[in-house]
Amino acid sequence: VLLIASLTAQPDRGATRSRENDAGEEDPRSAKHQKLSSTRHRDGTGAGVEGGADMKDSDDLTVDRKKILEKLMDQDEDDPEAEPVDESSVKKMILTFEKRSYKNQELRIKFPDNPEKFMESELDLNDIIQEMHVIATMPDLYHLLVELNSVHSLMGLLSHENTDILPPYLHVAIAVVDLLQELTDIVTLNESEEGAEVLIDSLLEGQVVALLVQNMERLDEQVKEEADGVFNTLGIIENMAEFRPGLCTEAAQQGLMQWLLKRIKAKMPFDGNKLYCSEILAILLQNNDSKCVRVFKRHNPSTVEEQEMMENLFDALCSCLMLPANRDRFLKGEGLQLMNLMLREKKMSRTSSLKVLDHGMIGPEGGDNCHKFVDILGLRTIFPLFMKTPKKMRSSGSSEKEHEEHVCSIIASMLRNLKSQQRSRLLNKFTENDCEKVDRLMELHFKYLEAVQQADKRIEGEKHEMVRRGEILDDNMEDEFYLRRLDAGLFVLQSICYIMVEISNSGLSQLQQRVHQILNLRGGSVKVVRHIMREYAESIGDGKSEEFKEAERKRIMDLLENF
Repeated sequence: VLLIASLTAQPDRGATRSRENDAGEEDPRSAKHQKLSSTRHRDGTGAGVEGGADMKDSDDLTVDRKKILEKLMDQDEDDPEAEPVDESSVKKMILTFEKRSYKNQELRIKFPDNPEKFMESELDLNDIIQEMHVIATMPDLYHLLVELNSVHSLMGLLSHENTDILPPYLHVAIAVVDLLQELTDIVTLNESEEGAEVLIDSLLEGQVVALLVQNMERLDEQVKEEADGVFNTLGIIENMAEFRPGLCTEAAQQGLMQWLLKRIKAKMPFDGNKLYCSEILAILLQNNDSKCVRVFKRHNPSTVEEQEMMENLFDALCSCLMLPANRDRFLKGEGLQLMNLMLREKKMSRTSSLKVLDHGMIGPEGGDNCHKFVDILGLRTIFPLFMKTPKKMRSSGSSEKEHEEHVCSIIASMLRNLKSQQRSRLLNKFTENDCEKVDRLMELHFKYLEAVQQADKRIEGEKHEMVRRGEILDDNMEDEFYLRRLDAGLFVLQSICYIMVEISNSGLSQLQQRVHQILNLRGGSVKVVRHIMREYAESIGDGKSEEFKEAERKRIMDLLENF
């Protein structure tokens, strides 16, 4: 019944992750396994299966189709039960694949202008590729694919020229992509680390990413099967990157980065492939081109998926800015101006823009960006956001705490990095309107101090309970507790306290007086602020040199002396 149905309707060769969540659409992964044994006989478009068939007469095609049906039905009745899959049968399958691949290549060379002559071998090749999906259930046998040179042969087929005689779902390159996607499924790879390592090594040695990119460039996403081929290709890259994160740089250098940016910026309707491209871009952690987020400057994402894509793009930009060398590129590429405009537009991209600015201005490497931000009148943008957290935070998928964390971190970075005139302009902002910004700063101080104190009480209770049970509080557990404190608001509190200490050492007496006045009125303590800053100084810097850490600690301690 399945074979008869397959001759009258083209099956969905879709991706393992559905690109569209249409109601009632069959899961392509389950559909794929129903197609393994009969792919070559599914064409309902009128292509014959015998090399010498007459392609001109539609009646002959109908007769041929009936003959195929009868033959398949007879085979279905006569075939014995499938033989068990083991190392011997996998070797046999791989050798059959090699023979059919060689035969197809030979016929293509012999009859380059007559596809009908090699169509039968094309179908045979597609059949065996479908059968090889069973190897994905046995990752411990992946070494056979490498030892028998099949990985190299499969990669060679990625550049396989398609023929218009066969429908898209029978194209060999798409079939290979489908197979590689399943072979590299992350769950399967984790089942046999040894087998996975051998397979991934072989793929990377053959520069599989470059071949995949070349194949995607020739696929027409207006054709569903080819769009699914693009989606499955991105799945291969995601699987390999998750199993071996170190390949991201290599993948970017093999043309993937350019293809992703081109695909994301293409004037095409938003779809699952565009979303997936943004996810892969975020994984690569190499994008420093802020132009790809420019589209969200003046309009909000129209769907949840498009919003997710926007956030992925901003995350990729933030990840890039963690590399100091990229701060200068961001500055020269007018990334600061774009982020500043996005903040003023009051769209959903505002919180993400804040996050990018935070990453671009933090640390001594962000000094030039801090000065430029003041020059482009960024203080007029950031301080209204400091004074009042926007109410419509839920619609952007961000929290009040996240917003306040980024704003306070940006101001703290500017106080640390700004010199001369730009620093004076920043400090003068705190004196405006009877030091209203100092009042807001102290309001945030007590808000997050209370949140951290509550978290500390919970953690102390857990520690006491662990000691009572005789459990050991090792360094890993202490690190986990510290991360929980940071998440509860300690990071924001540290930024706030740093701002308090900096403005109190600015030489503007009214600022220091106002800070101490509010501390006294609300029962605060200078000792608490100093303790928070000492703890911050001690935790400075993963990835920083010892000289930098020591200098920064001394600078903070000097500030505390005069607080």
